[in-house]
Amino acid sequence: MNLIQSHRLALIILSLLSFNSIAYAVDINAGKDKAGFCLHCHGAGGNSSNPQFPSLAGQRVLYLESQLKAFQSGRRVNSMMQGMVSKLSKQDISNISAYFSSLPAKSAGGGNASLAKKGQSQIAMCTGCHGKAAKGRGRFPKLAGQQPKYIEKQLLDFKNRSRKGGPMNNVASSLSKQSIKEIAAYLGNL
Repeated sequence: MNLIQSHRLALIILSLLSFNSIAYAVDINAGKDKAGFCLHCHGAGGNSSNPQFPSLAGQRVLYLESQLKAFQSGRRVNSMMQGMVSKLSKQDISNISAYFSSLPAKSAGGGNASLAKKGQSQIAMCTGCHGKAAKGRGRFPKLAGQQPKYIEKQLLDFKNRSRKGGPMNNVASSLSKQSIKEIAAYLGNL
C-alpha cells in the first residue's frame, strides 16, 4: 500500500469514527417509554393545558437536552424536575428530547385578543434568538403556542432574576409588566 492509499484509508476510518460519535442513534420509541411520567404535567402528546407547565411537543431537541441537563446538574432549580431527571442517562435525555421534538405542537390559544395585538408589535426582539414566528432555533426554545400565563411567569422570573438565563435576564429587565402580559398573550396565540 502506498502513502496516498494509506492516507485515504486513514481518512475513511476517521470519517466513519467521527460520524458515529456525532450521529449516534436516538430511539424515539425508547424516549416515548421514558417520557410517560412527563405527560402528567406537560400534557397528553406533550401539549400542556396547565399554565404552570410548558408544552414540550415540537420543542427543539437541543433546547430540551440543555434544559434536562441543567435540571440534572442543578444549574436550573426545580425540585420536582430535578427529582424526575436525576437518574436519566445521556442517552435517555437524547431519546426523550427527540420524542417530544417529534410530536405535533398545538397552540395554547385563548389569550386576550387585545393584549395579543399589542404584543405583536413587541415581538421583533424575540425573533433574533427564538427564530421566525418564535418557533425556536437551536438551543433557543419555541415560544409560539405556549400557555400565556407560563410565558408571563418565565419572563417575570427572568426579570427578577429568580431564573437565570444569560441574555434573557437583561431582555426581561427592560420590559414592563404590561409588556410582558402583551407579549405572552401574542406568543400563546401563535
